[in-house]
Amino acid sequence: MLAALGFCTIGGFLLLTMTKRVSVLVALVLTPVVTAVIGGYGDDLGPMALDGLSKVAPTGIMIAFAVLYFSLMVDAGLFEPLIRGILRVARRDPLRITVGTAVLTICVALDGDGASTFLITISALLPVYRRLGMSRLVLAGVVGLGAGVMNMVPWGGPTARAAAALKLDTSEVITPLLPALAAGIAWVLLAACLIGRRERRRLGELGTPRPDEVAVGDGPGTPRVAPARAGTALTVFNLTLTLVLLVCLVLEAMPLPVLFVLAFVVALLVNHPGWEEQQALLEKHGNSVVLVTTMIFAAGVFTGILTGTGMIEKMAHAMVEVIPDGLGGHLPVLVAVTSMPLSLVFTPDAYYFGILPVLAGTADSFGTDPAEIARAAVLGQMTTGFPLSPLTAATFILLGMSGVQLGEHQRFIFRWAFGTTLVMTAAALLTGALPL
Repeated sequence: MLAALGFCTIGGFLLLTMTKRVSVLVALVLTPVVTAVIGGYGDDLGPMALDGLSKVAPTGIMIAFAVLYFSLMVDAGLFEPLIRGILRVARRDPLRITVGTAVLTICVALDGDGASTFLITISALLPVYRRLGMSRLVLAGVVGLGAGVMNMVPWGGPTARAAAALKLDTSEVITPLLPALAAGIAWVLLAACLIGRRERRRLGELGTPRPDEVAVGDGPGTPRVAPARAGTALTVFNLTLTLVLLVCLVLEAMPLPVLFVLAFVVALLVNHPGWEEQQALLEKHGNSVVLVTTMIFAAGVFTGILTGTGMIEKMAHAMVEVIPDGLGGHLPVLVAVTSMPLSLVFTPDAYYFGILPVLAGTADSFGTDPAEIARAAVLGQMTTGFPLSPLTAATFILLGMSGVQLGEHQRFIFRWAFGTTLVMTAAALLTGALPL
């Protein structure tokens, strides 16, 4: 019964959000509450929800101050040289800008952290997209694709989780997948070309703004004003502070929430020394902070209830039990193809530490190496699934900063993300990383 309730919870949530019946915030909270009450867990709702909230609290704090920090830097014009450089190289061509978005994301995502990748790339590129009237769905989708593929790096979440869950060395998981990673990067660049060409055609029909203006709104024809310029000394300070922050994030010199709190306070004090200026900036960007952080905490309630009731564990066992014996020898391919859509159902920890060991044990009975199951799981679960999953906090950073809805984002990018999984799985089969 718990497995059935779990699947109903996930299905109900996706149905409500993708059909826009209610907001994502409402769906995240109400769907697990309703199914938990039906399952007889009404008395335990408070502790379970609170446990989920406590786990996402550091992420919510980090995102709040990260949004404020990068919003301040955008207002100060820190990214203007980068924007002008991108526009100069891309020649205001939406196709080139879309491909450049993919390249920039792949480079930034080398740190293996999806949250910081989204914060940096969206902050830098959103003004470019606004300037040319390009769709924010394109920005969120392409950034998600690029970050998803690069999430395979050994220090990233999927590989580390898979290796830890099955007690493997990370080299056993990732080294055979390097050709598949190269194929995934090539596919992302091809997808960016195709998406960019479609966006170029759309904008060609609508007309594009002049390159010396910045969009206040989000589409062609909106009012535009000239960008604010910071003094040279202030720009140097902002750049130095941002670089120091990024280095500290990579080195994990302090907890990430603390780093962003300190960086924002210093940046606010230097850029806006007056009380009135500081209040004005907080009021200006407070709406963005609320939109992103409320989603994070609502997701905490969602996952807390699903985990606390045991729904996720029962769903994992139910899915393993339906695998026919005849498919046992093809389990790695089956895991690779299904792991991406399953990212919409399970949290990363639930999949890697709950489902993956059961799948590996099942595969072992058919003579399949557990390392092959780990590689198959990495190919889809977080590699191309996490930028779409409502169960990962990074997804809401991507959506909140780019200003797009979850359902629209999923409909726009799902086929491209699933295509990445298929391309990488085919490459893994051809190179022997997975058995035929």
